[in-house]
Parts: sequence; C-alpha cells; structure tokens
Amino acid sequence: MKKNIKILAGSAILAVASSAAVQAGELTVATVNNGHMITMQSLTGHFEKDNPGIKVNWVTLDEGTLRQRVTTDIATKGGQFDVMTIGMYEAPMWGAKGWLHSLEFGSSYDVDDLLPAMRNGLSANGNLYAAPFYGESSMIMYRKDLLDAAGMRMTDNPTWGHVQDAAAAMTDKANGVYGICLRGKPGWGDNMAFLTTMANSFGARWFDEEWKPQLDSPAWNHAVNFYVDLLTHYFHPGSSGNSFNEILALINEGKCGMWIDATIAASFVSDPSQSKVADVIAYAQSPVAVTHRGANWLWAWALAVPAGTQQSDDALKFVEWATSKEYINLVGEEKGWGSVPTGTRSSTYQNMKFLAAANFAEAEMKAILSADPSNSTQEPTPYQGVQFASIPEFQAIGTAVGQQMSAALAGTISVEDALAASQKAAEREMIKAGYY
Repeated sequence: MKKNIKILAGSAILAVASSAAVQAGELTVATVNNGHMITMQSLTGHFEKDNPGIKVNWVTLDEGTLRQRVTTDIATKGGQFDVMTIGMYEAPMWGAKGWLHSLEFGSSYDVDDLLPAMRNGLSANGNLYAAPFYGESSMIMYRKDLLDAAGMRMTDNPTWGHVQDAAAAMTDKANGVYGICLRGKPGWGDNMAFLTTMANSFGARWFDEEWKPQLDSPAWNHAVNFYVDLLTHYFHPGSSGNSFNEILALINEGKCGMWIDATIAASFVSDPSQSKVADVIAYAQSPVAVTHRGANWLWAWALAVPAGTQQSDDALKFVEWATSKEYINLVGEEKGWGSVPTGTRSSTYQNMKFLAAANFAEAEMKAILSADPSNSTQEPTPYQGVQFASIPEFQAIGTAVGQQMSAALAGTISVEDALAASQKAAEREMIKAGYY
C-alpha cells in the first residue's frame, strides 16, 4: 500500500480532529519541451481545480538538459523536483536503487490497460516506477506528393538503399526542400538514439557478450558512413545541431521530404493547424539494411516521483491524473483526438474518435509492437535495450560517442577517427567500471 503523506504549505503536519483535510503545497515538475508536455501544462488548471490548494510549477527543458538536471538531482538527493519526466533507460535502474517511489494507483486507473511494452520497460522487480505519459517507437514520415511527383513509391518495409534513392528524388535544394532530415545533435538520447537503431539494422552492436565495446567494427563503420553521406547530400548544412524539435519545425514548413524519428511526431505533422503539409504526409516502418532487429526504437517519456520529495502524496496524485484514461479523453475533447498522447494504453487504439482522427495509428502501433529490447541486434549481446544499453555507464558512453558522431557529420573529423575515439572512450568507461 502506498503511504499517504499530507503536506502543508509550511511543511508542518497538522492533525485535524474532525477531518483529514489539509492544505496542499506546491509541486515542481521537470519535463521536456515537447508538444505533448506543453499541452499538459496548458491543461494543468483542470488538475488544480480538482485538487484545491495544489499549485503546479513547471521546469521545461530540452532533452539533453533535462536528462542532466534530473540525473544530478536524483543522484545527489537534491530535492529540486517533486515529479520528474524520465524514460525507459532511467526508470528500472533508479527504481531498483530505491531512488523512486513505487507507483500504486486506484482501480479506476486500470494499470492493466497500459501497453505491456511500456509497463514492462518502466518496471523493476515487478514494481512500476514511472507511469508512461506517451510511448513511442520510430518510423518513416514522408511526403507522398513529392514521391508521387518523382514517380516513386515507399514500401511499408523499405531498405536503406531505397530510402537513399527516395531522398535523392525528393531533394530540391533550389526551392529549399531536402530529401531527408535526421537527428544530428549530440546526446545519448539525441543523435545516438537514431544512430543506434540504424547501426543495429546494419548488423552492429554496442558490446559483445564479454562487454567489450564494438564501435570499431565494420558494421558501425558502414552505418555511420552511410548516415554522414546521406545527410551531406540530402539535408541542409548545419544538420549536426538538429534534434526533434528543430526537424519538426522544418518538416511542418514543408522543407523535409522524409523524416525518420519518434512515432509520436505523427500527431504533430498530421495536424493542419501546425503543419503546412499535413494532408500529404504518409508513413512506413523504419528502414533495414541486413536485419530488421533493432531497426526502430522503443521509448516512453514517463512521470516518476523521486524518493526525496517531501510531497509524495500530491506528486502521486498528479502523476495519476496526467497518465490516466481521463486525461487522454480531456485532451481529445479540448485539443482534438489527433493530438492525444499515444503509445501508452490499449484503450486509446480502441477509441473510434481517435482512430478517425489519427491516420498514423496503425503504423505507430505496428512499430511499437515490433520493437524488442531483448533481441535488438543481429549478434547476441549481454544488454537489454534497443537504442540504448541498459547499464549505468551507457549515459556517459553514449554522450561521448554522440559528440564524435556529430563532429563527423559536421566534417571536422573523419568517420574512422570518430569511431576510433568512440571505441577508446567506451573502453575506458567499461574498464573503469570493472566489466573486464
């Protein structure tokens, strides 16, 4: 059973003889600056109205900064945040360390409605440590009008070779249209999220069965050279600084023929109030090279309650509200059913209002269901995860490698030198941690 901790504004606990009513305090919520989180902020008044006395304050950050801030806060027990937005990488490890409250909700929450991939990825030892706000895999979003004009079509399961041909056909630099837009901004959850899935499909892996890094392998070399060549020819200069939000803006302006990224982006690129090309966007599964394993990632942005908060009861109330069926319905009714956070609940994909508004629903669900964190590479590995390795050292390794890959994309270092430096950085971390 979860403990009910009543928090007063002055941090004192008062016993009221005739009632359990108390004055609630303020909650500080750390989140990422993605569209669905911005929507959540705009609807927070509904939560505050239903929970008088609770005031929600927001700290909204880009992905990289958010990860740094919450990791530092939880590791140092800083207590800056009452609710944290974290993902599948952090939740199981932090929960197992006792850094997060185990989440237990009322029966109306219907925890069994959560998609198994999301629930399992946010749990450890049978306990749920973060509730999924939205879940995602990755897929291709492309302009069908440009492909039609080029006399080409996109298959549902294309190869990377076909994607390259399509990018070439759609590129019209004179008119500011680039054939393909992909993440280049450094970070283990930024460019490396995409690059890892690409490398997986080329037969690469982060570590062999003895935990020795494999970044100097031919498969990694092939994948990264292909990636750099693709963006050099068919994306605009400066791509090494682009992440999700930057590319979303480009595609919504009609400047990208194709984008391979989070499935959650479909709700934005298909929204005519945000996108100039909403009516011509179509979808396909992530490309493959030599294997389909690990070709598309699996992730959830989820809400967790750090063990160090002094307002756990109020924080749990907020998490329950923001990740509930009722919240999804609220977004649908107020913002439109094409704008609801997806990838978390089975019931969303059974809702006819959502299905009527979301032409991406089938492709999104297919991608999510195809991602397998236990079998994400062609050769065996000792780690779980698709676009990351679920070990504490990966954050540092992935960040270091991301810097090298961004430099290679910018042309300041060769791919070969970038991978050699990445291999050495990974080896240092793994030796220091005692893996071999």
